[in-house]
Amino acid sequence: MKAIVHTEYGSPDLLKLEEIDVPPIGDDQVLVKVRAASVNPLDWHYLRGKPYVVRAQSGIRRPKNTGSGADLAGTVETVGADVLEFQPGDEVYGQSIRTFAEYVRVSPGAIVRKPANLTFEQAAAVPVAGFTALQGLRDKGHIRPGQKVLIIGAAGGVGTFAVQIAKSYGAEVTGVCSTRNVDLVRSIGADLVIDYTEEDFAKGGPDYDLIFELAGSHSRSSLRRILNADGTLVLCSAPEGNWLAPIIPMVAAAVTSRFSRQRVVTFLARRTVDDLIALRELIDSGAVTPVIDRTYPLSEVPEAIRYLEEGHARGKVVITI
Repeated sequence: MKAIVHTEYGSPDLLKLEEIDVPPIGDDQVLVKVRAASVNPLDWHYLRGKPYVVRAQSGIRRPKNTGSGADLAGTVETVGADVLEFQPGDEVYGQSIRTFAEYVRVSPGAIVRKPANLTFEQAAAVPVAGFTALQGLRDKGHIRPGQKVLIIGAAGGVGTFAVQIAKSYGAEVTGVCSTRNVDLVRSIGADLVIDYTEEDFAKGGPDYDLIFELAGSHSRSSLRRILNADGTLVLCSAPEGNWLAPIIPMVAAAVTSRFSRQRVVTFLARRTVDDLIALRELIDSGAVTPVIDRTYPLSEVPEAIRYLEEGHARGKVVITI
């Protein structure tokens, strides 16, 4: 089978399309023929090995996992003897590792049946970004109907899911984006859209019950000034840096929450079957539709990662296989 591999940390130029063996499966595993995958920031973090904290998991000097990719959508090819949930031909989506490949070996707990009303490309766009948006708003932000919610970075991969999910919870949503994305963010349900090139959304008094920060350069203190006294600030971006950058917001958030009625939280999304199902239900109901910016063939994964790393993607970047 064809797969994207890399044996060193560095730029997307190190990613190569190679012919490798189809992975064998155990009795409790599933082999999926991948029809589409999508690109996420974690792909370039693991490719570059930065910030260096990721190397504690991925390998200090060289990557242990020579594949790339996390999201997938495809059809079940083979199931192990102990697998009862799936059978060959089932259309599925989920999250695993080494998904920039023609086949991937997964556990049954990593996939669920694909939303019937989505293409494979749309379904592949969902898992990582959908988990992040759903868990950030629901679990960390404790979103409730009627709340005023500000989503910074509303046109990105996670942001386009966050706007729609927040609306599904009955919130009043304000999205922040650049000029070229105003119409997009409005079209997916935002009640108000702020063009950050024309207006500084962080000026003014307390106005929001929940702020979901996915991008931007405003200080945490400036965001807290527009947050209500008992509001919540969910941080999903981190300052640039190779060493302590990811840790600093966590420490600051813990200190702020200890001495203030405002809650400041950071988090990393986690894969759960329950949330794959929850996202599928939101999609099936029509409340959420994935937004895709560009698609690339498997051979052009390096170009796809370069494009996403530039920071201007509108919605998701998808790999077709």
